[in-house]
Amino acid sequence: MRLRFEHGRRDELKTLHPAYFAMVMATGIVSIAAHLHGVAVLATVLVWLNALFLAALVAATLARILRYPHAFAADIQSHSRGVGFFTTVAGTAVFGIQLFVLIGAARVAAVFWIAAATLWAVVTYGELAVLTVKPDKPSLADGLNGGWLVSVVAAQSVAILTTLIAAAGIFAGLQRPLLFMALVLWLGSGALYLWIMTLIFLRYTFVHLAPQDLTPPYWINMGAVAISTLAGAMLAEHAALSPVISEMIPFVKGFSLFFWAIATWWIPMLVVLGIWHYLLRGMPFAYDPLYWGAVFPLGMYSVATYELTKIVEAPFLLRLSQAFMLIALAAWLVTLLGLLDTRVKRVKRAQPPV
Repeated sequence: MRLRFEHGRRDELKTLHPAYFAMVMATGIVSIAAHLHGVAVLATVLVWLNALFLAALVAATLARILRYPHAFAADIQSHSRGVGFFTTVAGTAVFGIQLFVLIGAARVAAVFWIAAATLWAVVTYGELAVLTVKPDKPSLADGLNGGWLVSVVAAQSVAILTTLIAAAGIFAGLQRPLLFMALVLWLGSGALYLWIMTLIFLRYTFVHLAPQDLTPPYWINMGAVAISTLAGAMLAEHAALSPVISEMIPFVKGFSLFFWAIATWWIPMLVVLGIWHYLLRGMPFAYDPLYWGAVFPLGMYSVATYELTKIVEAPFLLRLSQAFMLIALAAWLVTLLGLLDTRVKRVKRAQPPV
């Protein structure tokens, strides 16, 4: 029983995974976690690095659409890869949140909010409609994975940014409608999590699970409810700006704690499954863009726990938040090193003559 490490495969434009925007999600949330815990220099560096990541991924995606339209179209129709497009929504929204929280660029963040909200509508009703009417569909075992929960993360990230934009008063006269919109997104996304998670739990416990089936996005099982916790906490913090939310503040706080409890329940289970995957079954550690989808939940749990302490009297949770900030940062660094490793050109050694 030992850990195996391998070099990851070099990314190619033709096969660029739609879920690559999870790198923006992961970098953004680690930056915000660092900011909340007083690591200001690191948080600021990650803002500008994330801007570079986002620009590069947008350029690469546009280039892929132009050069390899058939490969891009095939991803849209794929049950396993198609849901990766939700990371474009979440990545855009998380970067907007990052700009708002760390730099105070509320108006620039509002531009990213418009982009994220538009992408959310297009990807949610476009991608899900394509997969719904598709005549040939995979089995539950082949088509369902934790990546489907990025649809929840996408909506909740838009809900959080909507709350921040509304609270800043960017759009005069629309404060209450925007907060109501954020409330509806939060509740609807919470229901979506319960629907999808029921199927994932069924797939895990009643359908054969091979080691290779346990892909990195299974950590989104936890991350999707962690961001739901954060969205609820943000609504509770700004409840005074909305009579509707003010009337239901105990419900909002209670449901936020409910989501956090689910996220916390998942962590030991995911660690156990990771031990089974890497140690007991010998699956190697090798860079994969999907690992960014495992970094994001760690950072999100840190931020969600931190914000939860603002709406419930649980200051002892701050140490837990700080611990997960450090864990998320370590995971982010390891994943970045894995990415850089794939870009290194390796010279094959010549075989000695026989």
